Amino acid sequence: MIVSLYAALLALFYIYLTMNVVKVRRAERISLGDGGNQQLQCAMRAHGNFIEYVPLAIILLFLVEYQGLASHYCHAFGAALLIGRVFHNLGIVDKNLRYRQIGALTTFLIIVLNAFILLLTRLY
Repeated sequence: MIVSLYAALLALFYIYLTMNVVKVRRAERISLGDGGNQQLQCAMRAHGNFIEYVPLAIILLFLVEYQGLASHYCHAFGAALLIGRVFHNLGIVDKNLRYRQIGALTTFLIIVLNAFILLLTRLY
């Protein structure tokens, strides 16, 4: 299963995002909330946004692979999702709006494409 590769890589990236939140919390001595700290707010939103979108994207990618989508498409979608999430994180943490937009658009595109593929395979 191709999706296993990307799920594993994204899981590792999720741990990286989690550790980034922990690192800022320790450095700033903030155990709950964000304490008004902008660096912590950015780290928390990068982490939170990931967990809001990536599980759905992975489930959809799994389903299109299960439905028999060609492996090169599955790899392309998985790689795009991973790269998009890296860009999104860079955009939030480094406050680079363009990277954040690229990451968000890539994530949305992967979700929408996979949803349409699933709908089309059910209709035809």
